Amino acid sequence: MRKKLDITEGIFPMPVLMVATYNEDGSVNVMNAAWGTMQERGNVALNLTESHKTVKNIKARGAFTVSIADADHMVEADYFGIESGNSVADKFEHSGLTAGKAEKVDAPVINEFPICLECEFIEYQDGKYGCGVIGKVVNVTADEKVFKNGNIDMSLVNAIAFDPYTHGYYKVTERVGEAFKDGAKLK
Repeated sequence: MRKKLDITEGIFPMPVLMVATYNEDGSVNVMNAAWGTMQERGNVALNLTESHKTVKNIKARGAFTVSIADADHMVEADYFGIESGNSVADKFEHSGLTAGKAEKVDAPVINEFPICLECEFIEYQDGKYGCGVIGKVVNVTADEKVFKNGNIDMSLVNAIAFDPYTHGYYKVTERVGEAFKDGAKLK
């Protein structure tokens, strides 16, 4: 038997994405964005309102980075979601994390997060059914610690996902199958 739930964001897991930009003074700004995905191969779509400091920075600089949050830095990732850059100008400094300059775009890379997508700003969409930042991925980097036998190993990334039903974070670490292969058993 199925039980009725309240309508909420409703899709689990939701990614925990760290969107990083530079402020007007060159300091680092980071926000936590659960509503983000790949729009198509090579394009990122982030459902962010224009009231976010991050959106203002993206429009001003024409660039941003998107990092995948990991379990080791869950507290910092959550902090970036509950503190606004509009209210606390130096919130990145409070996190204790470090940043370097992205190779291809005018945006910071947060050193502690294992995977980073460097993005050029394409456009801001604002419509009846949503709004958001669209960016073109121009470079992807990963920390050497998440590689095994020369390939990225997602279990080593230790990514976290957001649960919109109970507002929890969960580790995404165990591989359970082979995409585009295991389903062939039913053909």
